[in-house]
Amino acid sequence: MADINGTEDEVQDKKQKKQTKHDGGAADLERVTDYAEEKEISTANISSAVEQFGNQRQKEDELRVAKEMELQKIQVKKEDIELIMNEMLISKLQAEKVLREQRGDVVAALEAIIAN
Repeated sequence: MADINGTEDEVQDKKQKKQTKHDGGAADLERVTDYAEEKEISTANISSAVEQFGNQRQKEDELRVAKEMELQKIQVKKEDIELIMNEMLISKLQAEKVLREQRGDVVAALEAIIAN
């Protein structure tokens, strides 16, 4: 009978070791999840962030419009636009834009197109 009780004790020890092993994994998981604190996000913070993005976009749009207005003031020749269109096989709008960005300098405009 002692053998049977001894075997039962061994089985009980093995079950207890398995249980301890699984509990250790749970403890590790608890440590990981406890590390990352949950933070509450307030609607005021979200509104502030959205407003900042809106303000940044508005400033970028204003700068873009100001640059386009300045480029429109630059005089370019129709022949120069056609030359760039034919040589580089690009649209009239692209040719005109690059030519205006290069202040009407055809050579610089061609070099800028090639560089891109």
